Amino acid sequence: MRVNPEVQHTFTANARRAQIIAATIDTIVDLGYGQATFARIAERAGLSSTRLISYHFAGKAELMRAVVGEVYGLLGRFAAERLTDRPDARSELRAYITGVVEFIAEHRVQMQALMSIFLNFRDADAEAGSTYGPGDDRAALGPVEVILRKGQASGEFRDFDTFVMAATIQRSVDGLPFLLQTAPDLDLDGYARELTTLFDLATRARG
Repeated sequence: MRVNPEVQHTFTANARRAQIIAATIDTIVDLGYGQATFARIAERAGLSSTRLISYHFAGKAELMRAVVGEVYGLLGRFAAERLTDRPDARSELRAYITGVVEFIAEHRVQMQALMSIFLNFRDADAEAGSTYGPGDDRAALGPVEVILRKGQASGEFRDFDTFVMAATIQRSVDGLPFLLQTAPDLDLDGYARELTTLFDLATRARG
């Protein structure tokens, strides 16, 4: 059975991009954002030349965008699986919070790299026009706002500003990777339980 050359080329290109992104994450975590040069990344990936990176990514800004997209994609799929077949908005909100905490616990390296990018990318690569900005932030809040609006429509949740509540919920989980750097032995199951209780009480309709 012969493989279509175009299909083979696409598969190879995707595999190479994934290899470069994985090496970038490891390089950032081990050496720091500033030392994550194409030369260092190529060395970590076992590539013979930085041109193999430049072929797929026009510059460091584009590569960092790809890393962010990769991690967010993983997180989105992870959370979506845990929201499947939930009976109501309250259970969806609990599943979302616990799912994100679980993802962070299982992907500490990726999240550490992501935080390093967010802390350094804006100043270092602003001229490239590819920083993390308001549009990205609003997109991150979208899934939570959908759950909150659903709960308000069904009468499960009280009346509140869904954007403010979504931002508060998202920030409580976004800050976890920073917290883990100073408290690596944090009880994450307990952390998730406290958050779900907190936001269940904050959002539920008054009986």
